[in-house]
Amino acid sequence: MASAINYNSVWTSIFEPVSTFSFLKRYGRVSELTRRHDLPYHVIGSDLSGVVLRTGPGVNKWKPGDEVVAHCLSVELEDAEGHDDTMLDPQQRIWGFETNFGGLAHLALVKANQLMPKPGHLTWEEAASPGLVNSTAYRQLVSKNGAAMKQGDVVLIWGASGGLGSYATQMALNGGAIPVCVVSSADKAGLCRAMGAELIIDRAAEGYRFWKDENEQDPKEWQRFGSRIRELTGGEDPDIVFEHPGRETFGASVYVAKRGGLIVTCASTSGFIHSYDNRYLWMNLKRIIGSHFANYREAWEANRLIDKGMIHPTLSKTYPLAETGQAAYDVHRNLHQGKVGVLCLAPEEGLGVRDATKRERLLPAVNRFRNV
Repeated sequence: MASAINYNSVWTSIFEPVSTFSFLKRYGRVSELTRRHDLPYHVIGSDLSGVVLRTGPGVNKWKPGDEVVAHCLSVELEDAEGHDDTMLDPQQRIWGFETNFGGLAHLALVKANQLMPKPGHLTWEEAASPGLVNSTAYRQLVSKNGAAMKQGDVVLIWGASGGLGSYATQMALNGGAIPVCVVSSADKAGLCRAMGAELIIDRAAEGYRFWKDENEQDPKEWQRFGSRIRELTGGEDPDIVFEHPGRETFGASVYVAKRGGLIVTCASTSGFIHSYDNRYLWMNLKRIIGSHFANYREAWEANRLIDKGMIHPTLSKTYPLAETGQAAYDVHRNLHQGKVGVLCLAPEEGLGVRDATKRERLLPAVNRFRNV
């Protein structure tokens, strides 16, 4: 019924860092069953809300007619390594990016252990938008596999109004932490305030430039940035830095984290090759943790928070399926706030609400995060 755009949709569309057809070719060599993924077209999309049309042999939990959302972890679980944390399965793949038949289509192919109940108070497009980013933020920030955030932690969140950062901001607020939201415009600062955040840094207005040129960073800008954080927090440095821009910000992230603090990273949207001053890491006992999407339990818990109305979708705009290219362009050029949705079989926005009473109760919060 609906899907959404993620940054992996951008990477696929621009064939960087590699063409995803290479993923499909490798996957197609695994078995006779996976060969169907190796085709001269790639149906992308790592988010989904919709209705189960048909199930295969051995599927017991779901049946045709069930209204569901899908998370994007595709695993085989034939190896022992994946049974403590399915993200460690050697055959772990991101559905709709490293596999075919993703969510940006009228029909999608998913595994039974990707499905979760669709929150009944949300429309199709609202329900489709949290999947990848909400689960990613949960593992990165809340889970014991990530930062294991606790009450009172100061959390620096880059891109705090975006598709990923907006969920991290909500989780920090709901978990009793203190988010310091970094944004790039006054409008995006407004979205953070709508979520309830009070400590906000507008990078554009305050003119931070962490790189002198293409090859050299500016430690004085790290220092100025760190001073601004302490000014907002009453003298405290971040316990956790929620990292995903990568090359542009990573040196600053390592510098500003508190002694013994964490830099937890899940992406590199501004570049994959990171440079930082290692003295600030080893001499101050800081740690860098890599975090990638979420296992089924983490995704289920993140969806449960949505269903209970504790976390809300941040959907700024919805496009029809035919305009998916423009939707991906918006995300690529950072022209969006929150998530950008795509209608698939849903003929118009606003459909799919099954629990009108819950929606009415949560409507002020739902509207506050919608189309800001």
